[in-house]
Amino acid sequence: MDENNIAELPTPPPEKLATPVEDPQMSEPAMIGNIFIEPGRVFEDLRRKPRFIIAGLLIIFAFSIFQIAFVEKFGLENIVRSRIESSKRTQDLDKDQKATMIKQQASDIAKYVTYGVTPVVIAIAFFIGGLLYWGGSKAMGGEGGYLGAVAVWVYAGVPPTIVFLISNLIVMFLKSADDIDLATSQGGLVKANLGFFIDQKTMPVVAALLGSVDLFAIWGWILAAIGLQKIARLSSGSAWAVVAIVALIKVGFTVIGAMLF
Repeated sequence: MDENNIAELPTPPPEKLATPVEDPQMSEPAMIGNIFIEPGRVFEDLRRKPRFIIAGLLIIFAFSIFQIAFVEKFGLENIVRSRIESSKRTQDLDKDQKATMIKQQASDIAKYVTYGVTPVVIAIAFFIGGLLYWGGSKAMGGEGGYLGAVAVWVYAGVPPTIVFLISNLIVMFLKSADDIDLATSQGGLVKANLGFFIDQKTMPVVAALLGSVDLFAIWGWILAAIGLQKIARLSSGSAWAVVAIVALIKVGFTVIGAMLF
């Protein structure tokens, strides 16, 4: 091959250097503690390696403990009776029909099914919420994978959930059943929202709308926005746009549920 032909050959591309993979700096138990005081650092570590199993189990455990404590203290039959008697859908039923419904819904089988369903529903919510964050981040030009978005959803819920559990357990054991509306309180006894001033029985839709925006939810949104900035590399405005859209979707489903049920 002569020198002219050699000069015409294309120059081979330079070798691509592999991006070094950073090892995580914190264990999951350490991240659970630090999410309260250094959320940015925790989400940076989750970008290196998304992890959420222990944090997710903690959230499931916290909500399950509250549900079990609520039912065991006040009794499933009393809770079901309060719901049926306050529901507009059952006002036309006679006493025997209501008694039959109470007996069916307050059986031991129904109670343990409720205990078992709660963890499953929460676990499904993790992955649906992560999917919404991941899709929203991609639409905004963000980086990162699906598991990173699930980690944002889970860890953004850790501090509000733990504070929710502690505060509600305190209220639960200090108040008697006569001071609690059993029909509307199984989702939480501590009302950290404007829904506290609305009668949920007479205005369920308004109460559901105002109750969706509480201090626990706002705390979670702030953490989620920080997480999307760190993990998906979004700007502050884009991260908040994703969080706001997902929050509106959740509020919409809550209001629809109040309208229907």
